[in-house]
Amino acid sequence: MTYKQTIEYLYSRLPVFHRIGAAALKPGLQNTHALLKIVGNPEVKFKSIHIAGTNGKGSTSHYLAAILQCAGYKTGLYTSPHVKDFRERIRLNGQMISKAYVVKFVKEELPKFEGIDASFFELTVALAFKYFAEKKVDIALIEAGLGGRLDSTNVIAPELSVITNIGFDHTDLLGNTLPEIAAEKAGIIKPSTPVVIGETNAETQGIFAATAKASSANILFADKQYNVISHGDFSAAKQTLDIKLQDKKGRVKEYQSALTGQYQLKNIITVLTAVDELRKLGYTITDKAIKQGLANVVSITGLQGRWQIINKKPLTIADTGHNFDGIKQTMAQLKQVKKGHLHIVFGVVADKDLARVLPLLPKNATYYFCKANVPRALDTALLFETATNAGLLGKPYPTVKKAYNASKKNAAQNDVIYIGGSTFVVAEAI
Repeated sequence: MTYKQTIEYLYSRLPVFHRIGAAALKPGLQNTHALLKIVGNPEVKFKSIHIAGTNGKGSTSHYLAAILQCAGYKTGLYTSPHVKDFRERIRLNGQMISKAYVVKFVKEELPKFEGIDASFFELTVALAFKYFAEKKVDIALIEAGLGGRLDSTNVIAPELSVITNIGFDHTDLLGNTLPEIAAEKAGIIKPSTPVVIGETNAETQGIFAATAKASSANILFADKQYNVISHGDFSAAKQTLDIKLQDKKGRVKEYQSALTGQYQLKNIITVLTAVDELRKLGYTITDKAIKQGLANVVSITGLQGRWQIINKKPLTIADTGHNFDGIKQTMAQLKQVKKGHLHIVFGVVADKDLARVLPLLPKNATYYFCKANVPRALDTALLFETATNAGLLGKPYPTVKKAYNASKKNAAQNDVIYIGGSTFVVAEAI
């Protein structure tokens, strides 16, 4: 099979969460353990950092990968979902896994997996871990897919665990309260393994502290380690974000970030705290490597869809923020952007809590409601009706492409087009 045929075969044969939702999930880690045993238990053959959280785990993973690569380490990176190409999920020193390796793995290993009834994600974890072991990475950044405790990635014994934050997303699977969701994310905390928590929250702090104590794991809250003194202007379409920070010893540090979303301030603090912990574990990471990694994270890792400027006139911004906290952050920054009129290309998945999300969106914008080309996407007519009842004015479009083209046709040069609501909408737009 060709690479394209291989990916289509996997999509058609295996349940895929990002396409069909919760029906694709396989509770428990039994399948993952079974797959990994068949391919030689690669998860014990490389060092890793495990990263979970409601928002920011993708950016944090990419930042850390870029920094470690700049520090001279052979660095693996496993993230999900992908934006354009499946191979974005598995990278080595920023380069996507080869098409030939994916085809070879499926051809040679898939027949051995018969009877396991694995999901797409479980098979992808096995593929990534085997690849990292064979390539003898010095360390790999492993982003949890959903939750933590029962996530397929939670079979590793990492050097460090990182939990970026806790917010409301996938409540049907993780719980309806922040403490319930935190308990699931805390499942990646391992015995005698340091853990960094990105944000201090009164509702979840005790959950993390208790879990860490029970595991004899040293715990650090990143926002207690660093404080943002100043940052660049969020009202303009800049290619870099200037940040000045102060650590708890009073030392001032200045950085530039290639990711310019204001939510990156929290992620950067989490990343710096994680780097401090890695240094304690013996990793040689210079200040120069940190600065290089932050400033060049996009070019080093290929990260897409985080407050990404895809056109200057009219200014067009795409962002994959898709849950309550993510959209709240991007709308706050969008409010600061200097503009004429605002045009929003918007689509969501069917399980999105519109009652919470729609009130976050500005009523003084023109909307182009659309449906991404995945089975899990919410029908455009239903989205249009619900949004109209919420006071958002616009028109429905059958595809992302038609919605985006209509926004470009209507927007003046000094207007702003924002594309978001779903990773899949962003993927089709960019």
